[in-house]
Amino acid sequence: MSLVRGLSRAALRGSRLSTSAASASTPASPLSSRLRLMTSVVDCSRVAVLPDKFGGHGAFATVDIPKGGLIESGLVRVLTDVDGDVNPYVLTWSDDVPNTTWAIGSGACTFYNTSSTGVEDCNTHMERDYENNTFVITATKDIKAGDELLHVYKGLGSRACFQDMDSAYEPIPL
Repeated sequence: MSLVRGLSRAALRGSRLSTSAASASTPASPLSSRLRLMTSVVDCSRVAVLPDKFGGHGAFATVDIPKGGLIESGLVRVLTDVDGDVNPYVLTWSDDVPNTTWAIGSGACTFYNTSSTGVEDCNTHMERDYENNTFVITATKDIKAGDELLHVYKGLGSRACFQDMDSAYEPIPL
C-alpha cells in the first residue's frame, strides 16, 4: 500500500499519527510506526519563505545554523522545453557552459536570492548531485534565525536573465 493511500485510510479511520505521551498507552498503528522510521529526502524545516525587501519572496532561516550546518536537502525534477537563459526561476543543472539542462527544486531552494553586492554577502552553498538529482544546501558562515539565506547563482555571468546582477560579481569560483 502506498504511503499516500495509507495516510488517507488512517485519516478516514480517525487514526492519530501523534507520538506524544498522551497517546503512549495506545498501541502504535503500522502506519505511524513506518512514519517514525522514515527519513524524508526533502527537508526544508529550517527555512521559511517570506516576503523580501524587493517585493518578491526569499528564503529565511527559522533557527540559528552554524557554519557548515545543513540548511536544506531535496530533490529536483529535470525539465524539458525550458530556456533557463531567460527564465530566472529554474536551477542550472549541469557544469556545462553554456548550460542547457534546467531543473526545478523541491522545498524552498528556488526562493533563495543572491546578494546584490557580491559573493562575500552570500551565506549558503548548494552542492548538486546531478546523477541522483538531489541537492544539499549548507551554511558558509554562521546564520541567525531570521537572516535571509543568500547564495551565488551558478548562472551568474552566463544567463541573460541575470545580466543586471553580473556587474556586482567577479568571476565566481564554484
